[in-house]
Amino acid sequence: MGVDPDGEADTAPDSYVMRAGYALGGDDRCIADARHHAIAFLGQAHGEHHLVVPDRARDLTQLVVSELVTNARKYAPGPVLMELRITPRIVEVVVWDSEPTVPVARPADPGRIGQHGLEIVKAATEALLIEQEPVGKRITARIPLSDTARR
Repeated sequence: MGVDPDGEADTAPDSYVMRAGYALGGDDRCIADARHHAIAFLGQAHGEHHLVVPDRARDLTQLVVSELVTNARKYAPGPVLMELRITPRIVEVVVWDSEPTVPVARPADPGRIGQHGLEIVKAATEALLIEQEPVGKRITARIPLSDTARR
């Protein structure tokens, strides 16, 4: 278990109700494919494990998946790996890419066009953990399944 930037302990792997991994190609379809995988994953969690997945959590999960996979596709050569995990309290979106540079949220600038992805992800999640790996980096975003779980 690691610690996120806010000092909270990572979720223990044995507490996941469900988890699934996906290898995404580097082509134009990978972002849409990632969103489709996320919706299917959340549907399966609801259907098979009776987890309540509110529309807001479903929408935020798609948004976070889209932003993280878009950034990985844009800035890292090669494939992107995505893992989705769920507990009764949170959804975790984990994206690995081959670029070792850790992304940094830029200062707010209403005149800037684009490059707001990390700001969006930070605003949409309960916690964001970025880890450099021996090859590339791994970003884990935690999305609460209820509005009351938000900070």
